Amino acid sequence: MAPTYASRRAGATCYRRPVEASPRPEPGGRGTRRIRALIEAHLGSRDVARIIYGAIIGLALVLALEAHPPSAGAAAGALLGSALAVGMAELYSEVVATEARTRRGIDLAGIGALAGEALAVVFGAGFPAIFFVLAAVGALELGTAFELSKWTGLGLISCYGFLAARLAGAGLLRALAHAASVGVLGGLLIALKALLH
Repeated sequence: MAPTYASRRAGATCYRRPVEASPRPEPGGRGTRRIRALIEAHLGSRDVARIIYGAIIGLALVLALEAHPPSAGAAAGALLGSALAVGMAELYSEVVATEARTRRGIDLAGIGALAGEALAVVFGAGFPAIFFVLAAVGALELGTAFELSKWTGLGLISCYGFLAARLAGAGLLRALAHAASVGVLGGLLIALKALLH
């Protein structure tokens, strides 16, 4: 109950609840730690190899399509169709290999787990299609879609190289050198392809 005017005038004291400062999120607070844990879990999974594998396939297909560029919609369709085909091949080969290795059939739960892994390949190979979809709706020029597809694929591969080196205990400079070496190889492929056409 709030004190009355008379009680305040008479010198009576009243209790005031201390004002608590709003808690400030610390750097590396719960949200940051959660994101870091998700990234580390992803980097520790087999998905990384599959995404890189898919990205290399997607990059190679983009380079092949660039030689005789189709329409943006056709390029997006070719990338998505190829990504699905490679994902299905990945799933089939894993099912056969698992059955041969374990000497028994695989159940639906096992197929589901393997399908999840195959989706990582589909994602890596099909990611560049987003730029061609944007070009098909007029948000990008076709040439820009090709450039973005090549350089984001290269950036993805280099980023994984950097993160892998850091998780393996490499210092910043060594990790950057690792990422750069991977990037240089991809860049040489892009430059060579550009020179030939």
